[in-house]
Amino acid sequence: MSFRTLDDLPGDLDGKAALVRVDFNVPMADGAVTDDTRLRAALSTIEKLRAKNASVILLSHFDRPKGKRVPSMSLQPLVEPLSKLLGITVSFGTDCIGPAAHEAVAAAGAGSVTLLENVRFHPGEEADDADFIAELAQNGDLYVNDAFSTAHRAHASTEGLAHVLPAYAGESMRRELDALEAALGSPKRPVLGVVGGSKVSSKLALLDNLVGKLDRLAIGGGMANTFLAAQGIDVGASLCEHDLAETAREIMATAKAAGCELLLPVDVVTAKAVEPGIDHQVRALDAIQPDDMILDAGPRTAAALKAAMDASATVIWNGPLGVFEVPPFDVATVDVARHAAALAKAGKLVAVAGGGDTVAALNAAACTDDFTFVSTAGGAFLEWMEGKTLPGVAALAQ
Repeated sequence: MSFRTLDDLPGDLDGKAALVRVDFNVPMADGAVTDDTRLRAALSTIEKLRAKNASVILLSHFDRPKGKRVPSMSLQPLVEPLSKLLGITVSFGTDCIGPAAHEAVAAAGAGSVTLLENVRFHPGEEADDADFIAELAQNGDLYVNDAFSTAHRAHASTEGLAHVLPAYAGESMRRELDALEAALGSPKRPVLGVVGGSKVSSKLALLDNLVGKLDRLAIGGGMANTFLAAQGIDVGASLCEHDLAETAREIMATAKAAGCELLLPVDVVTAKAVEPGIDHQVRALDAIQPDDMILDAGPRTAAALKAAMDASATVIWNGPLGVFEVPPFDVATVDVARHAAALAKAGKLVAVAGGGDTVAALNAAACTDDFTFVSTAGGAFLEWMEGKTLPGVAALAQ
């Protein structure tokens, strides 16, 4: 897919206002930002536009006000932390359309940054309403989408504006799309996928798409239990969707027909309950007891997965291999993640990961920075892995 980036903008944008869709739906506690990752992610786009003398007008949602003005969901508390990150005074518009927005934009000079109020205070945002899109567009001369994490939503500020203003991908969006293209679009082969998580039912579309695109697919976490049970293995008291056994067998058959090798656990770590530090055992698949709960992949499984990574050129990862939040059931996820990170750091592997639990697991393994790319997009990343068209990305296509 071809899309315009900020490199395609003219050299000087003095007198021009750039409407930039960011994702500032950040964690808050007592009115203060507790994690500024998403604020920092927007800095490169903001600074690149400021360097071209544009006035930067930021649009974002926050939480789910459902089309009504909810004071606790105002973006105003983000002005101070964003100002500190940029080293300038960020202005605030008390609305994203109408007189308040127009006044804030009119007062913005070259190189300035203005944050407008929560776009979801208006029902037209989530409805992708043409009149609301037109009102938003009055505040800018060009549109920049820098919020891949919202690209799976066909909303006014994430998709609609791209049809009425000259549209560009921001720096964060560009990096995300480049990484995803390198992982699944036109990857270096062989390509290995690692998919974990608790339930097969939540990732059916993902699995169906991946088995047709990967050379190998490793399945871990609770969802692996469903595949083991579908092969006649007794998984004891483990989380397992027994009603999806036939579906699991169909996925295995589809993978085989597509030439995608499925890697399932060959040994597991079990315990009688999910508790920190509880007694646990490594079990062969034929030694699982009726009251055993499978809570992590075993050492032989981890070794096989690391060997598969050694033989791969690209790895794409979504979901942990066990209940990583509760030690000692984090061992396999941490071990394999660090191995992938080391290969990526050494330039031997393109390693792309994404999804909320995945990011948390990589952070717990202290190896996030060594992956080629880690997406924090959540739902958009998952839908992209499922092969779905993301409206916010499609709207940027030339």
